Amino acid sequence: MRIFSFYITVCISLISGSVSAVSANESSTGKKAYVISVDASINPSTAEYISSGIERAAEENAECLIIKLNTPGGLLKSTRVIVTDILDSEIPVVVYVFPGGSQAASAGVFITLAGHIAAMAPGTNIGAAHPVTMQGEQDSIMNEKATNDAAAFIRTISEKRDRNIQWAEDAVRKSLSITETEALKEKVIDLIAVSVQDLLEKIDGKEIVLSSGTKVLDTKNAGIIEIGMNFRQKILNLVSDPNIAYILLMIGIYGIMFELYSPGTIFPGVIGGISLIVAFYSLHTLPVNYAGLALIIFAIILFIAEIKIVSHGLLTIGGIISLVLGSIMLIDMESTLEIFRISWQVILVFVILTAAFFIFAIGFAIKAQTRKPVTGIEGIIGEIGEAISDLAPEGQIMVHGEIWTAECQDGPVSKGTKVEVVQVTNLKLMVRKTT
Repeated sequence: MRIFSFYITVCISLISGSVSAVSANESSTGKKAYVISVDASINPSTAEYISSGIERAAEENAECLIIKLNTPGGLLKSTRVIVTDILDSEIPVVVYVFPGGSQAASAGVFITLAGHIAAMAPGTNIGAAHPVTMQGEQDSIMNEKATNDAAAFIRTISEKRDRNIQWAEDAVRKSLSITETEALKEKVIDLIAVSVQDLLEKIDGKEIVLSSGTKVLDTKNAGIIEIGMNFRQKILNLVSDPNIAYILLMIGIYGIMFELYSPGTIFPGVIGGISLIVAFYSLHTLPVNYAGLALIIFAIILFIAEIKIVSHGLLTIGGIISLVLGSIMLIDMESTLEIFRISWQVILVFVILTAAFFIFAIGFAIKAQTRKPVTGIEGIIGEIGEAISDLAPEGQIMVHGEIWTAECQDGPVSKGTKVEVVQVTNLKLMVRKTT
């Protein structure tokens, strides 16, 4: 269903156009507050979305940019890009964990603390920023390096924004997570607001220190302008899902392979080519382990070889093992804060379908090799014919509508008798009487 969702989203985005979705609630004062919504993992698309939102708000001389945040975490590289853009922003950036039930986990903690103003809605939580991997435990040295790097990063942000440095470091080292009321009490955030309008009223009059100087917010009656992702950002956000990237990769490989097996089919080749190109673009945005990619390609080679070489299933078993290992290793989880991984359900579906297809193809190939020939000289052996003349012991018989010279091995045969072909020698059939 994921892949159908991908193609449907692409079609809808193409029809609707590539411009950003903008809804405005104009103010009589002319003051504007731009709002963007990040309700996804932190990846290159969200980094570009936030960066473009900051630039747009700065160009329009907005009072501030509000980032409505709800994220389980994401890529460290993208997180650093976002934090850098917020710290260097020429306009105030307000990070608002919203709506109720939302979270600012892992990478979301770094982004929230980086905001000029950090706010949360009732019923939200923040924390659990310890570096994690999805490929088993790191050794103690690597784990310590990753943790120390993340701790130093969050201390720098907290010190810059005059927030609770000790809690921020504990969120990284001890995976602490707290509610909005606890966050306000611990001076992790600046305020709690029930809505964007409530937030604008509460931050009105606050003095913000920017890289270009200080600014006093005038947001009480500011108009709210919401900016959605443009076409590029939507597609990038969709293909940044490792499951989509994996599915596109497998469809691309199968499509190209089927086209090579049946040249001129066109459809598999076109779909395979498009899927493969988009898959490579998607993998470019993800932390790819190229050993995993090589194992997947090697698995396909083994499956194809099984059709050509009868190994009694050994190549198929090797291909299945290689495909499973490659799928697990495809997304590299060595970097801190990485939470991306390919779903086991997706991997199992493709492994089962792939194995079933090639086992079916192998069965067909073996059956074809062991099947009795039905054409040529070999194909006539074992067939039943009728003598059209006496065989004493030689004469003529008719088999498959053809007249052959025949010799009976077990004595004379009279015309009209049924005989069985047992051998072909120099275009002469050796036959015997049927029982």
